[in-house]
Amino acid sequence: MVKLAREFLLKKGIEEARLESELLVAHALGLGRLQLFMQHDRPLADEEIARARDLLVRRGKREPTAYLTGKREFYGRPFLVGPGALIPRPETELVVDRAREIARGRAGSGDPLARAADFGTGSGVLAITLALEIEGLDVYAVDASEAALVWARRNVEALCAVATEPGVPAAMPAAASVAAQQARAAPLVELALGDGYALLAERARANGRGFDLVVANPPYVMRDESADLAPEVRDHEPASALFAPEGDPDHHLIRLLDGVATLVAPGGTLLVELGHRQGPRAKPLAAARGLEARIHRDYSGVDRVFEVRRPT
Repeated sequence: MVKLAREFLLKKGIEEARLESELLVAHALGLGRLQLFMQHDRPLADEEIARARDLLVRRGKREPTAYLTGKREFYGRPFLVGPGALIPRPETELVVDRAREIARGRAGSGDPLARAADFGTGSGVLAITLALEIEGLDVYAVDASEAALVWARRNVEALCAVATEPGVPAAMPAAASVAAQQARAAPLVELALGDGYALLAERARANGRGFDLVVANPPYVMRDESADLAPEVRDHEPASALFAPEGDPDHHLIRLLDGVATLVAPGGTLLVELGHRQGPRAKPLAAARGLEARIHRDYSGVDRVFEVRRPT
């Protein structure tokens, strides 16, 4: 079955046909990839073949594999994902890597990270991963998309404690949500639906000093670049999470830089994922606002994470 699936996906132009055929067939059979290999010679029921065929046909029409299986791994953990939420990318893990380095440095100086914010959390992968990787860190995660926060809530409830503000869509019955919170006292990820800038500013003022860490992976693709995107991305992932607003790829970066004095606590850090062409413009934008910045490149050598530290 896997061999036939791989050949089918290759004919459809799927680059990682071998991996994706294994993922889709395993999902259709209700197995993990290792189990799939261990049971490769067992006979298949008609309904199993039908499920696999349906998934392969849909993948051949360029539906993303992550949407078909309902999950994608990020930083070694399985996250639920589906239509309405951006699919996590490996390069975004660099934001977590840098946040962990910052956390280690601050812990060593006796000033540990305590409060973080995730602007445009989507399916919640950054907020949840930071909360799980950095001891004692609570994360306030905001997004303007109700559809995305459905996935964020499911992931938070599956992996850590959750608190929500009014308006955040529930992903499971209230009783189950309470049980999840009781089972996991920490870490805490709080979800909020609405204008991210207004929500973060309001919470920063309530904290009295802003957040120790603010992370963001904002949309930065130009509309006229849509033809360059893979059909899986262009035709299926949410446009609001992909395309820069107002025709300006630096829109969110500028707004975040303008908000450093309000959102980021003295000595705190802003980490923003950049598009592959943003790097040369990012440092001058920070310098124009009297801010010192660093850029961290990903494994492909692309300027990927923009770091700004607010002076103490």
